[in-house]
Amino acid sequence: MGIPIVRTLPALRSTVAGWKAAGQRVGVVPTMGALHEGHLSLARAALATSDRVIVTLFVNPRQFDNPDDLAAYPRTEDADAARLAPLGIDLLYAPDPDQIYPPGFATTVT
Repeated sequence: MGIPIVRTLPALRSTVAGWKAAGQRVGVVPTMGALHEGHLSLARAALATSDRVIVTLFVNPRQFDNPDDLAAYPRTEDADAARLAPLGIDLLYAPDPDQIYPPGFATTVT
């Protein structure tokens, strides 16, 4: 069985709340996917210091000035999950941009 993938904020919050209620320490490794050995090293460090580990896969459209760069950024969720599975990561959080920036989102800091 692969790593569970959560795509919504409510589902993530519910899962984390359960872990915290059980007294577990939760580590998070934020990424934009296209994982490489540096990301895996961070995941291993999180596993060494946490009871549960979440790796995020979120290509943030607000980090790109050029829409062509955003379109060209690799999205390798299946390969990323396969690279993380042997490590024992507990959860992948892979939201769509509308989960992070819902309709009506109006706060921007530059």
